[in-house]
Amino acid sequence: MQVRYRYRLYPTPGQQQALARTFGCARVVYNDCLRVRDEAHAAGEKISDTEVQRRVVTLAKQAPERAWPGEVASVALVQACQDARRAYRNWFGSLSGKRKGRKAGHPRFRSRKDHRQSVRLTRNGFALHGDRLYVAKVGDLRVRWSRDLPSIPSSVTVIREADGRYYASFVVERDVTPLPACDREIGIDLGLASLAVTSDGEVIPNPRFLRARERTLARAQRALSRKHKGSANRAKARKRVAVLHRKVRETRLDHAHQTALKLVRDNQAVYAEDLCVSGLARTRLAKSVHDAGWSQLVRLIEEKAARYGRTFGKAGRFEPTSQVCSACGAKDGPKPLRGRAWTCAACGTVHDRDVNAAKNVLALGRRESQNACGGQVRPASALAPASEAGTHRGAA
Repeated sequence: MQVRYRYRLYPTPGQQQALARTFGCARVVYNDCLRVRDEAHAAGEKISDTEVQRRVVTLAKQAPERAWPGEVASVALVQACQDARRAYRNWFGSLSGKRKGRKAGHPRFRSRKDHRQSVRLTRNGFALHGDRLYVAKVGDLRVRWSRDLPSIPSSVTVIREADGRYYASFVVERDVTPLPACDREIGIDLGLASLAVTSDGEVIPNPRFLRARERTLARAQRALSRKHKGSANRAKARKRVAVLHRKVRETRLDHAHQTALKLVRDNQAVYAEDLCVSGLARTRLAKSVHDAGWSQLVRLIEEKAARYGRTFGKAGRFEPTSQVCSACGAKDGPKPLRGRAWTCAACGTVHDRDVNAAKNVLALGRRESQNACGGQVRPASALAPASEAGTHRGAA
């Protein structure tokens, strides 16, 4: 399976300037690719990927005013063309309905004012020299190797975050390492009061990392808004805000990793509800929904289940898990959010709202895992017996 390994980079001031030049050239080439494809699409012209790359890279370097892309590695420029091609294909795939998942809009032009920049390099644009990462026309970058790479990387993405830190993200192949089998299966119900509640009654609290730093962030944002645009003090204040956001993001990610690993390690199968997070993020609970990080947690559970040989499944988002009694299966109708416990009118069982929903998610997951699973459901056709081979005709 393909995974990403991310490490911290420590470039020198000269290497930072070379990386900034590479980021800028790749951004310009990407925008030029979008512009050429937009013009060809408006004119009804069919243009190949090779012709687009020839126009925005090969021919552009020959112009005196555009000679500066020749100062950076050509691999980064080619990969920028590939990114633009993929973005356009995702857009057309969404328009035609061939692309699965959420719809992709028209590709957006990259801005030089975006403080997060990145560039991707394939094998002929980087190399590993001992404990250093060599990037073409940049030099050997010092890397903090927090863990060993499981295999030779196929590509690397060099990233400069908004807080000024540099990272290298390697794409590597990693073998699946199954864990010893166990006979425990659980369903989880995601929420805001608690991050998750399992079908066994275990409650995983919601740390609310953004809420915990909200006052500090508000103070830093107010200080940033008072600084004059373009000044050095504004750059310092902007970096201070970016550092606070990074701490929130990294603590949330670390907690999600630990929670997902614990659920996958202790259970043979984990089932979760397929929530429409993008729709919930447009309600008055948007900040709390984003702070909980449901999509991130579910994605990590799915990735770790695939790595350790566990089973992961999702229950349909339109299943009334909070309205159905997990004991008798009777549907008792919608429940207000303030009601955390209810009694089934059919069997009289008293349910905790979240635990009951988690039990229903577990039942739905087991039902999907025990069906035909793509097998031949319809029985095979058999030959007709001899008595049925002909047609009986009555006397006229």
